[in-house]
Amino acid sequence: MKEIPVDLPGSELIRTGLSDLHDGRETESSLLVELAASRLSSLGIEIGGMPVRAADAESPEHRLYSMLSDQLGSDAHSRYKALLARVASFASAAENAAAR
Repeated sequence: MKEIPVDLPGSELIRTGLSDLHDGRETESSLLVELAASRLSSLGIEIGGMPVRAADAESPEHRLYSMLSDQLGSDAHSRYKALLARVASFASAAENAAAR
């Protein structure tokens, strides 16, 4: 799957995240793509621009949560869970589409 279908739930997050990663920006979307990279790669989505991180660097999950905490305070947890669910929904829908 080289082209990301726009009709899949969460495709806008994946598209934006891929673009942000390519441009070297650490954003909510780029961190989502980074943390879902292995699942997205298994769907045939090329993940370019992944930063090289030291072994002791924080995981994308922790960096995303920290970013959301800085922006949203106590509402960070709800947003974090919603974003993860959106990416999981995208991956499931893409897997189903590929199986057809």
